[in-house]
Amino acid sequence: MNAPAVTRAAETPVLLRERDQEIAILLLNRPQARNSLSGALLTELSHAFSEIAADQSIRAVVLAANGPAFCAGHDLKELTSRRSDSDGGRNYFRHVMTICSAMMQQIVTLPQPLIAAVQGPASAAGCQLVASCDLAIASTSAKFATPGVDIGLFCSTPMVALSRNVPRKIAMEMLLTGDMVSAERAAQIGLVNHVVAPGEERAAALSLALQIAAKSSYVLKIGKQAFYRQADMSLADAYNYASEVMTENMMARDAEEGICAFIDKRDPQWEDR
Repeated sequence: MNAPAVTRAAETPVLLRERDQEIAILLLNRPQARNSLSGALLTELSHAFSEIAADQSIRAVVLAANGPAFCAGHDLKELTSRRSDSDGGRNYFRHVMTICSAMMQQIVTLPQPLIAAVQGPASAAGCQLVASCDLAIASTSAKFATPGVDIGLFCSTPMVALSRNVPRKIAMEMLLTGDMVSAERAAQIGLVNHVVAPGEERAAALSLALQIAAKSSYVLKIGKQAFYRQADMSLADAYNYASEVMTENMMARDAEEGICAFIDKRDPQWEDR
């Protein structure tokens, strides 16, 4: 039996979209459920990332959330309700994990840099969501955890993003204990970039996004792609690949313009090519 298609929310939108100049702002909007990743929210995020990737007028993205929590992970009530299926829910569980994993990978392959603005707790797949973003700004009220082990559900998919962001032993400690990590500790271990006062995280993320958006979008796109590709290569392969990327980058119009502007001591005029 194929998993039923996840329908998009009909009443209160589970995902809100805003625009500030050249920045797309996505807001998780299930505050009553601590912004847990229901099937509908996963689908909306996937649709949004697909549309943003195709929109060249968007130069960076901020991902934020409404309510006291950033994201509590998967919607466990929704998942549990499917245990009455004829297969005990196996097919639906696989469906949700598959679309969630695909959505997380969309973040990595998105041409535009994506910055998380974390105002509150981010646990399990919520922590995975933060780890998947290119950059993250956290409020001092934010906390991070992969607590699946406490309820008999090891955070195996969050582990993928977490272990690619923080040192292995720290990732293992988070995964094995389920303990909460403070925003300050998250910055120390590299899970977030900056910590700000409560209520300032969204403005700080937007400010950083605008700073990044002032660069050539062509250069940002090839740089982000190269960053993630080389990370999985051996040292020699990474240097060979990066050398080819830089050679092609040097042939770009914006590289020629940027270098000339630097030599001439003037501001560059990007054409994003």
